[in-house]
Amino acid sequence: MSRLGRALLGAFLLAALVDLGSLLAGADAGHLAAKPLLMPLLAAYAGTRGAPKPLIAALLCGWGGDVFLMSDADGAFLVGMGCFAAGHLCYLVLFGRRRTSPLLGLVYALALGGTVVALWPGLPADLRVPVAGYSLLLTAMAYRSSALGVMTGTGGALFLLSDTLIATGIAEWPQLPAPDFWVMLTYIAAQYLLTEGTLRTMYGERRTTS
Repeated sequence: MSRLGRALLGAFLLAALVDLGSLLAGADAGHLAAKPLLMPLLAAYAGTRGAPKPLIAALLCGWGGDVFLMSDADGAFLVGMGCFAAGHLCYLVLFGRRRTSPLLGLVYALALGGTVVALWPGLPADLRVPVAGYSLLLTAMAYRSSALGVMTGTGGALFLLSDTLIATGIAEWPQLPAPDFWVMLTYIAAQYLLTEGTLRTMYGERRTTS
């Protein structure tokens, strides 16, 4: 890893700590300042490691989603969800046609069906179909992420968990204390593991073929 790469990774981790600490402390200013920095820093770090373009694109789409979900403007939630959906498509392109476990696919399919059925009555009517469609795409990404190894697969699973926590909040289910902290903790970990897992797999394959 280059000196610049280490600096960018350190800056990402610092921004993550500031964001999570601000959420625990109820310091909105810290959260508003740190959250928009997370994905650009992670994307820049990945760029110094020679990351493939779909990975960079997925992280930048995540940045767009982060920014729009911070807004209270009408329609911002749907635009943010659209940004994340575009990011999941980029991840699916990244994962390609690599083999994954059919049994794991069944587990994810059951989880998707159960979650949508359980959340459906509590979701606002205008969000039911978009959330169901987004959940299908997200679950596909989480499942396919396992094709790049355990680290990447864990990242995909945490992304699914993070967005499920958001959906339960919209459906007004009982929440954990400091719910935004848990959403961001799982999200930050997800994007980092997806990034680092991809990079490690990519470098491992280069060593094998060289």
